[in-house]
Amino acid sequence: MGILINGVWTDETLAEETGSSGAFQRKESAFRDRITADGASGFKAEAGRYHLYVAHGCPWAHRTLIYRVVKGLEEAITVSYAQPHIRAQGWTYEANARFPECGPDTVNGFHYLHEAYSAADPAYTGKVTVPTLWDKKTRKIVNNESSEIIRMLNSAFVGVAGNARDFYPMELRPEIDALNERIYATVNNGAYRCGFAKSQAAYEEAYDALFATLDFLEDRLDRQRYLTGERVTEADWRLLPTLARFDVAYFSLFKCNKKRIADYPNLSNYTRDLVATPGVADTVKPAQYVANYYSILRCNPTGIIPKGVPVDLFAPHDRDRFRKAA
Repeated sequence: MGILINGVWTDETLAEETGSSGAFQRKESAFRDRITADGASGFKAEAGRYHLYVAHGCPWAHRTLIYRVVKGLEEAITVSYAQPHIRAQGWTYEANARFPECGPDTVNGFHYLHEAYSAADPAYTGKVTVPTLWDKKTRKIVNNESSEIIRMLNSAFVGVAGNARDFYPMELRPEIDALNERIYATVNNGAYRCGFAKSQAAYEEAYDALFATLDFLEDRLDRQRYLTGERVTEADWRLLPTLARFDVAYFSLFKCNKKRIADYPNLSNYTRDLVATPGVADTVKPAQYVANYYSILRCNPTGIIPKGVPVDLFAPHDRDRFRKAA
């Protein structure tokens, strides 16, 4: 997958994403503006004003799709879904009979996501990533950092559209932040640090940290239904996309092969519990995860896409055992 250089698409990659030790170092997102309720940021929360460019295969984009449904913002924020196969010019919005839920961009008519970046900033240099939150009014990119987009969806639209559910409650923020920090470094991004490592030492360091945290989470979920206790929070929604992709892609393609999520009784049941939340199952597309990850040629040079999808994320779960008796 290439990058934009001064607004022009090239086949180059970002050298700085590989450290001197061979470790994968994810580059920070470039667009970091905010939607606010009062509009003081320049981007006011308004129903129908904003558009998400996503791809079902991407876990970072999946976070925003989850929030769009659990916050009841389906009518307020429109979405374009890229085809799952990674193409020569990056994320691509076009019709494909194999994946009919994906298709053309009906808001701006962009064929490639990089066109949105060039339209927002003709001199932009860097990666072109999903999710990308677009403002239809100013024709600018608001933000392309998933962790910030979900915070906006959580709170900025309250009283304007959607519901008032709060997945980042004040009293739990220190615990959520601590969990997020560890899980991002070792699990969310840790799987990529395994898959994109360019030295044995960097790979093994990431691998060991990944499974240490999965073991920690498995033990934690033996005592409580969700990561912070009895209520689902941002920490859970940030973890789910990684768990949903683990057995179909990370276990094999990214060499995270010590254990599957299916081999963790608590984590696997917890994953299915979250998927069973109303609306969330519609955001879960395992076949697209297979197509997406196995089209990454640096990981799979032959480009052959596995035929099977060895996971059932929609089966019953046992997490109701934590429900308090009435």
